[in-house]
Amino acid sequence: MWLKKRKINLLEKSIQKLISILQEGNYLEWSYILGNKKEIIKRNLLAGISRGVGIGIGVTIITAILIILLQKIVTLNIPVIGEYIADIVEIVEKSR
Repeated sequence: MWLKKRKINLLEKSIQKLISILQEGNYLEWSYILGNKKEIIKRNLLAGISRGVGIGIGVTIITAILIILLQKIVTLNIPVIGEYIADIVEIVEKSR
């Protein structure tokens, strides 16, 4: 009887230790998310939309900065480079 109580006591301590480890690592929240398919779809859809919008805005800003820099270089009238850059800027402006 005494051995059985000791085993139960050890088992309870092990369970409490496991619970504390799971709480520290937020594994319970992760197990909920991984178990709920709708939650996974919602999070991934939101993450994909956010990435797409971020990439679109980033590319637009970088392209605008490059075009402005190229226009500034053209106004410097560097003989060889200026002609090529003027052609590139003209092609970009026509495609708008």
